[in-house]
Formats: sequence, structure tokens, C-alpha cells
Amino acid sequence: MKKLVRNILGLALLGTFALTSCDNDNGMDPVDNGPDFSGTFATADQMGRPAINTVFVPSDMKDNFNVTPPSQQGGMYATAFAAGLKALSPAYANDGDKNALGLDATTFGSVLATDVLTVSTTAPTTFYDGTNVLTGRNLADDVITVELLLIFGGEDFTENPNLSDDNVDANDKAFSSSFPYLASPW
Repeated sequence: MKKLVRNILGLALLGTFALTSCDNDNGMDPVDNGPDFSGTFATADQMGRPAINTVFVPSDMKDNFNVTPPSQQGGMYATAFAAGLKALSPAYANDGDKNALGLDATTFGSVLATDVLTVSTTAPTTFYDGTNVLTGRNLADDVITVELLLIFGGEDFTENPNLSDDNVDANDKAFSSSFPYLASPW
């Protein structure tokens, strides 16, 4: 009996919804063919690697940097990035100082200036796992700590230990095991 009453109520609600959703307009609404991409668009901000653009692009260059194709960024901004590395990090204070990747400020500046997330098709996908560097990015990769290590950690990650870790070692919630893998908002 309860099942019959529940089914009747469900059908009544469904019928009420269907009837109140209709109108007497016999005209046809235009078909939505998707988004309209006509017009002029500009990149507002490039962030292939978190924090790099924010820290190393001088404020008077930000607008131009953000509209420069990544293929041209290295050549145009490497000098500014190298100067930023030398000014910001004691790990690059002396000529010839290198980071754990074996890159001096000039070379690392040109790597950072090309603001793209590189992906390897033959190596494990990771921002840094101790062996593989910048071969992609997993959700759980501690990107900011890796960037701090490469900027401040020197040749073996031991220089400037107070500047080489953001001390955030995990998310506040675990990632999901199914797509889209992100934790639900709190």
C-alpha cells in the first residue's frame, strides 16, 4: 500500500512539474550552437607554472608578458628572470652558482621565462620526484616547494633551508579516486 501511495504521489508531482513547465508559446526558440568565439580576445594571465609569473615578471612587463606567445617568452624575458633570481636568491649570489638541476641563473632564467608546463611522453608524469624534473604535473605534486627548492636550495637543495619549503605537505582533503579527482569543496 505504501509503495502504491508513493508511486501515485511521484506521478502526481511529475505531472504537475510537466504541466507547469509548459507554456502556450508555439514559436521556436533559436538553437544554441555553442559559444560565440567572434570578437577580439587577449590572454589575461599566463600561469603555466604557479608563482613563477607572479614573482619573476617585473610589474611594468606583466601585460606584455601575458600576451607574448610562450615560444617567444624565453628570448624576451630570460634576462629579467635571471636578474630576479640573482636579486632574490642567495643561492645565485656568486657567478657560477647553480641549482640542483645544474642550471646557473641565466640558464634557469630562460627555462622559467618560457611559461609552459612541459610534459614528457616517456618519463613519469611529475613536477619533480627526485629523479624526473618538469615532466608534467600530478595533482599531488608539491609544486611550490619544488619551485622554492630550485630557486633557493642551491646545488643540493641544502642552501637556505628556511626559504626552500612552504611547509604545506598535504591538501586539507584527500583527492578523489575517480574523475575529476579533486576533493570536494569544504
